[in-house]
Amino acid sequence: MTTHKKVSVLPIYLVGLVWLGYALLLPLNSPVHYLLCAGLSLAVFVAGKAIFPDKVYQTPGAPQEQAKKQESKKPKEPEDPKLAALRKEKERAVSELRRLNDAIPDEKISDQIDHLEEVTGKIIDHVIADPAKQPQISRFLDYFLPTTIKLLNAYDRMDSAGVSGSNIDATKQKVETMLDTLCAAFDKQLDALFGDEALDISTDITVMENLLAQEGLSGGSRPTGGADGPKLEL
Repeated sequence: MTTHKKVSVLPIYLVGLVWLGYALLLPLNSPVHYLLCAGLSLAVFVAGKAIFPDKVYQTPGAPQEQAKKQESKKPKEPEDPKLAALRKEKERAVSELRRLNDAIPDEKISDQIDHLEEVTGKIIDHVIADPAKQPQISRFLDYFLPTTIKLLNAYDRMDSAGVSGSNIDATKQKVETMLDTLCAAFDKQLDALFGDEALDISTDITVMENLLAQEGLSGGSRPTGGADGPKLEL
């Protein structure tokens, strides 16, 4: 509800009448008369306010305001625990990839980590938007993503050692080679999530092509007019 106040104008009119009446009956030619008239006006104004007080009333608020208030009163439904866990895993993985990216100075690896971070976020966001696809990324979440982070952490530790050796150099080389494979694998995982949608679109296109052919609306056909109505000229 919205509260409104309507100010009564009658006391003001009464004050005007006091001044008009005083001017007609008595002379307003000295300060004393002005003071007397002002005092009388004040008394009439106070009395008028008592007799004709301001009105206060309430009206229903705007529909949008009422809807917002009702919406705010509704308790928020708790998020599905699986989706909440997915969000938490995304934040953890992206945060760790970002930390490793800052720690590893190699530009090529930095670009690869940028790509892995971006695709990881897209994969998890896609599943959060369509929870039915969660089983499709179970292996990705349980093995591929954590193992990728594990490999990058190992690379970071060896690179930070600041020394060269057969074990360190060979391991770093293996990780660098593996990162190309991992970037491609992450891309394929994201692409696979669009499999059903791609199939649906392909089916719709096939059906549309068949209907267009049946109606003579494909293959460069164009309608022509005639005595018997529009025809298709091939």
